[in-house]
Amino acid sequence: MIQLTLVSILWALSFGLTAQVADLGTPFVTAVRTVIAALVFLPFLDARGLGRRRVLAFAGIGALQFGLMYLLYIAAFRWLHSAEVALFTIFTPLFVTLVDGVLERRLRWRFLAAAILAVAGTALCVWTRLGRRGLLLGFLVMQGANLCFALGQVLYRRLAPATGKRDRDLMGLLYLGASVVAVALAAPSVPWASVAGLHLRQWAVLLYLGAVASGLGFFLFNAGARKTDIGTLAAFNNLKIPLAILASALVFHEAVDWMRLVIGGTVLALALGLNGAGGPP
Repeated sequence: MIQLTLVSILWALSFGLTAQVADLGTPFVTAVRTVIAALVFLPFLDARGLGRRRVLAFAGIGALQFGLMYLLYIAAFRWLHSAEVALFTIFTPLFVTLVDGVLERRLRWRFLAAAILAVAGTALCVWTRLGRRGLLLGFLVMQGANLCFALGQVLYRRLAPATGKRDRDLMGLLYLGASVVAVALAAPSVPWASVAGLHLRQWAVLLYLGAVASGLGFFLFNAGARKTDIGTLAAFNNLKIPLAILASALVFHEAVDWMRLVIGGTVLALALGLNGAGGPP
């Protein structure tokens, strides 16, 4: 769980940073993030002995979990504020649990209960009255992103152990698959005038999002997913949100409803406790 906790901390800053570069266009930002992440892990790639089908399978997982997910996630900023994007990721634990249940052909109720508690706890932290135009469309786009992310991590968790490979041996394949999808969609619509006028701060944000939030972050998250059960994995999908609120208060000095944060964080902790105390599923 240490790896999942570390990546939650890394991702706590990413919502606000993504909003700062979202105006560069969804395909361009997605392509830059995935290509940078691929460059970080290509030196570690070791596909020897995998066979063509497994190579394509892991590239496909990356195209889904990172490429398509990021296209939908960044597109959501067209209709949503960064806090709302963060809010609408709270349903990912349910998708993780349901996808795993479908693939296993049985639904484990303790894991589902932990996922529902994780959603409830996170909602208590960040839920506000919402009613703007375009909100429903943004919500639906985010659920598409959540489903892609959930399906990718569950598939990786199922397929990776059988290869006998380390996570760093495989991540290059995932990022290559994501990069192919992202670059193919970005190429016809790259805003070259905007790219030429990028400030150093914007390049720094893109570098952080690609190398740290995407590259290191997804590596740690998928590595942690292999070492934990599906209920814990589902709950950890939402830990980044209360941490992001905490970072907003302590780092950026933004106003925070501390009571809601404490209550929501407690419910999220109960989700992890329920899963851990239940014994074998």
